[in-house]
Amino acid sequence: MAQTVRGVIARSKNAPVEVTEIIVPDPGPGEAVVRVQACGVCHTDLHYREGGINDEFPFLLGHEAAGVVESVGAGVTDVGPGDFVILNWRAVCGTCRACRKGKPWYCFSTFNADRPMTLTDGTPLTPALGIGAFAEKTLVHSGQCTKVDPTASPAAAGLLGCGVMAGLGAAVNTGAVGRGDSVAVIGCGGVGNAAVAGARLAGATTVIAVDIDERKLKWATGFGATHTVDAAAEDAVERIRELTDGFGADVVIDAVGRPETWKQAFYARDLAGTVVLVGVPTPDMTLEMPLIDFFSRGGSLKSSWYGDCLPSRDFPYLIELYKQGRFDLDAFVSETISLDDVEAAFTRMHRGEVLRSVVML
Repeated sequence: MAQTVRGVIARSKNAPVEVTEIIVPDPGPGEAVVRVQACGVCHTDLHYREGGINDEFPFLLGHEAAGVVESVGAGVTDVGPGDFVILNWRAVCGTCRACRKGKPWYCFSTFNADRPMTLTDGTPLTPALGIGAFAEKTLVHSGQCTKVDPTASPAAAGLLGCGVMAGLGAAVNTGAVGRGDSVAVIGCGGVGNAAVAGARLAGATTVIAVDIDERKLKWATGFGATHTVDAAAEDAVERIRELTDGFGADVVIDAVGRPETWKQAFYARDLAGTVVLVGVPTPDMTLEMPLIDFFSRGGSLKSSWYGDCLPSRDFPYLIELYKQGRFDLDAFVSETISLDDVEAAFTRMHRGEVLRSVVML
């Protein structure tokens, strides 16, 4: 039977979010209802509220979540009631051209639930990234549920569902950081600091954190940065070169996603180095550079989608590292809040006052 629960919606562009009752239907074939325990407040949710993703209002916000499977629909065998899961927004299909090539992290036909969640008047909701987890319960495709160790903290585990995985994966998966590498990370919010942590996990010996906010640079040091650069006070490209014997870093990760920061990343890498773009640009941003500069350098220019992760592979592994004390997920949780505090959390996030606010349910 359909259930009525509380959830956070964005009803129209730039309007404050509101907490209201929503209807969660029973799971259909291949679907699961998940009782949400924790959900991080991510910039992507703010982009939805501001109309920066699309105009399919009203949105049910929230996507960076962990919880417990309550019920499943017909044909679901990979998860069942009582399983502790992290929700993911790339439930791979297994049959598209990327999956057939053995690169499922690029899956072009990911799954979402077919049945809509609605307002009490029947208005269909668009769940953020196909999840919609600022709610007491949500309906997702079963492939969006990744089972992990149930003793992990939901507040910490849920962050793997988006921001932390995006940043860490940008270093480990996309950038292929290796032992002894030098890495520079431009932008040290939640995603950037996850990239710093990922670079250290992968064995980088020089990890340079770049930002214009002293507080964020302090956070980066806590996650393993060996050097920090205040880009408001000095030339970031020149300083990165100084710290890498004049060559530039092996891997430079742009966790901001602006033309200015991408250019910094490009010129701060070694001649055969790698640039990874994981910060999300807006559709109006453009880039103009001399083509000869591309021709005169080797290496790679890459974009990182969701940290090029495979949830079924990466989430359990990272939770195991967390349980062993080798990856401090708890350090990303700046505060825990209620559903009623999401709008205020957006303000604190926009001001750079927190790494992650986490809604606890």
